[in-house]
Amino acid sequence: MLSLRSLLALLFLTSLSLTVSAQTPTPPDKPAFVGAVAKKARYRAVYQLDSDDPKLIKQTLRNMKNALADPRLLGKLQLELVVFGGGTDVFRKSQPYEAELRALQQQGVLLAQCQNTMKERQISPDELFPFISYVPTGNGELIIRQQQGWALVHP
Repeated sequence: MLSLRSLLALLFLTSLSLTVSAQTPTPPDKPAFVGAVAKKARYRAVYQLDSDDPKLIKQTLRNMKNALADPRLLGKLQLELVVFGGGTDVFRKSQPYEAELRALQQQGVLLAQCQNTMKERQISPDELFPFISYVPTGNGELIIRQQQGWALVHP
């Protein structure tokens, strides 16, 4: 006859075995998860950039490029980049982002600079790329876009 201690040990080992078997990979006859299906005709997202950290700027531009290349969203996606605060660096002529910004713009991305930031930081439009657009406030643009149903992305 099994002692209580042996019985508990056996139950514990059995439960471990069940846990391991429950974590085995999906059998080949079952499809793997491939992500959400894009059933809508149009998707819109506004990206917020308010940091001058070069890593974050590059990450934001890369994220936008990746979203535009997602096969589920091809031909269905409209993006806007709203820049304010330190994020204004991405639009400065003195920074190395012009080629990436032009490539995004050629894919239909709206590039919007906050005029409030320019006023507060005394930034002249001459310091920024001539192909960008302007909005009165970055936060106002985000609020309006979100209420219009745009997804808000803040990398």
